[in-house]
Amino acid sequence: MDIKKSEIIMYQTEDGKVKIEVAMEEETVWLSQAQMCELFQKSKSTISEHISNVFKEGELGKKSVVRDFRITAADQKSYDVNHYNLDVIISVGYRVKSHRGTQFRIWATQRLKEYIVKGFAMNDELLKRFGGGSYFDELLERIRDIRSSEKVFWRKVLDIYATSIDYDPKVETSILFFKIVQNKMHWAAHGHTAAEIIYKRANAEKSHMGVLNFIGAKPTKAEVTIAKNYLNEEELTILNRIVTAYLELAEIQAIRRKPMYMIDWIEKLDEFLKMSGSDILAHADKISNEIAKDKACLEYQKYKNKINNEVSEVEKHFLNTIEEIEEKIK
Repeated sequence: MDIKKSEIIMYQTEDGKVKIEVAMEEETVWLSQAQMCELFQKSKSTISEHISNVFKEGELGKKSVVRDFRITAADQKSYDVNHYNLDVIISVGYRVKSHRGTQFRIWATQRLKEYIVKGFAMNDELLKRFGGGSYFDELLERIRDIRSSEKVFWRKVLDIYATSIDYDPKVETSILFFKIVQNKMHWAAHGHTAAEIIYKRANAEKSHMGVLNFIGAKPTKAEVTIAKNYLNEEELTILNRIVTAYLELAEIQAIRRKPMYMIDWIEKLDEFLKMSGSDILAHADKISNEIAKDKACLEYQKYKNKINNEVSEVEKHFLNTIEEIEEKIK
């Protein structure tokens, strides 16, 4: 890596906002202690003390964030100099007491606050200026995944359905409409309805009960009853793109205020799926949601009983420690 490309510029705009420009290579930036002294306007001994405390307190592991780079000094001789990556630079920025350190914390706190309140923080200028590269593709994929989550999708579908001429919030056709749309999309993505995918793939004998998408170390009871959580990466990508495209199409129809009945929305979805070369679901659900949910809950109970009887990681470490002690005694 060309270490000369690593650079961080901190400055204040005319409106008083703090901005930071980072020139990165291989998705990080490396600065020497001398460069950090310049960035935060503090002495080398102060920066060195902060770096030492970052490692001493276990905030970061030294092995992964420090690297030697050969640089040419003023005497024209080459030396190996320790450089620290972005993780260390950020940690030092939160510790150092200087005007520059304060500026950094103001900037970082604004980003953190935005993330906590909104659930995301974006550098609009960077994405626009460089087209975002792979980051922009990742951002779009994550947005698609969020839009296809049942809670978000349900709300968007209801918003669209509410523009239908025959909309009546008191009747249960809203739930039926959602089920039809959801099942058609699932069928187009992987050839099963939502209930079928749960019923076929929920299996206590499989790793994580066959669930591929979940939060935490193990799937929860709620997560095993969601069809999307059983999909592999390719199936999930197709479903996310179908959902995104359908919602965009539906929103265009709504913006144009074109009169639409509930059946019209279904027909529009079928037209879109045909255009994309997908199979169209033309039959009723062979497996009801209730049967699928009951099967998933039954398998989940078996799965819970199974993992409860397994030795946990903590127990494994404890047993290994006991064995090591016994070996030393011998």
